[in-house]
Amino acid sequence: MTGRKEDIRENTIKRLLAIPEKWYEQMTRGELPSITMPTRTKKNIAYDEEAEVWKYGDRERLREAGTEKSALHILKMAYVIWFLKHQISENRSSTLRELYYISEGWKRAKFGAQNDSNLLVEDLEILTDVQREHFHLRPEEDGASIFGPLKIREDTRRGTRELHCQDDIGESGYQIPTNVDSLEFVEHDAKMVIAIETGGMYARLIENGFDEKYQAILVHLKGQPARSTRRVLNRLASEFQLPVTVFTDGDPWSYRIFASVAYGAIKSAHISEILVTPSARFIGVQPSDIRDYDLPSDSLTEQDIAALKAELTDPRFAGDYWKEQINLQLALNLKSEQQAFAARGLDFVTDEYLPARLSDMGIVRR
Repeated sequence: MTGRKEDIRENTIKRLLAIPEKWYEQMTRGELPSITMPTRTKKNIAYDEEAEVWKYGDRERLREAGTEKSALHILKMAYVIWFLKHQISENRSSTLRELYYISEGWKRAKFGAQNDSNLLVEDLEILTDVQREHFHLRPEEDGASIFGPLKIREDTRRGTRELHCQDDIGESGYQIPTNVDSLEFVEHDAKMVIAIETGGMYARLIENGFDEKYQAILVHLKGQPARSTRRVLNRLASEFQLPVTVFTDGDPWSYRIFASVAYGAIKSAHISEILVTPSARFIGVQPSDIRDYDLPSDSLTEQDIAALKAELTDPRFAGDYWKEQINLQLALNLKSEQQAFAARGLDFVTDEYLPARLSDMGIVRR
């Protein structure tokens, strides 16, 4: 594993340095340094029906140092590449926020806002075809967690270790690291993966022993899932061919959480293939569950209604199932949370609802 990490490190530095090397070659020929990027507009991002992911189209934009603005952008990129090269070589890391503040010492090359530095890092991902995690850049938020019959191998400061995500950890689960590709999934005894939006429901399934009874790997999404969380789901599905399901609240914003897992997000269109799980399926909370189980609920807001109507034209929700459910929700004018099932008892979701839904989906037998 250590050798593989060294290879990744060397390859990442090589690809980063290829950018200024190209600039040098351009300048020795008397040309202005430039970069060519896919245009980041909605018109250049399309849903690939065959691959079931969002991808950039063919439209490109040439950024040449012929104007002050473009020259400044290339200068900032040069500084970031220089910083990342040293960071990777020294086996250190920083957050996206820290990168923004570090640029304060770069004089003309400093960033005016963190969004600018974030976008430049995305530019580098596209140009190098390398994930930012291999740049040793971390997001600010804590990682999500995983609990279930899965053994992993990871490098730590005290060497390589193996741990079981059921037997060797506390009830909060194993915290997913920023760079999931540094983990090796050794073996498992699972029949499914359930990705869960809220911490309360994640804890309920663990407390009630759902992971043991149904041999389920549970993944806490922590709301809109981070890239590392989506990468874990992608790997569990592709490496172990496990069925992946997503369990969220019953509102339009939670449906988009499912869509980001199954089909990807526009923002990460350049690395969709390694972040999405097209085989993922939605458990609920379904609008039909609100009606059938008479769940405690709230009325839809104007923003909720607008979001649901937008999803009716979103290709990620183009199937008959989603059209039926969304139209039903608009008719009911209601939304509900996962924890609403507690109105029927603390064990209802693990003893009744989930087994029934998973049976309907052909994942378990009752």
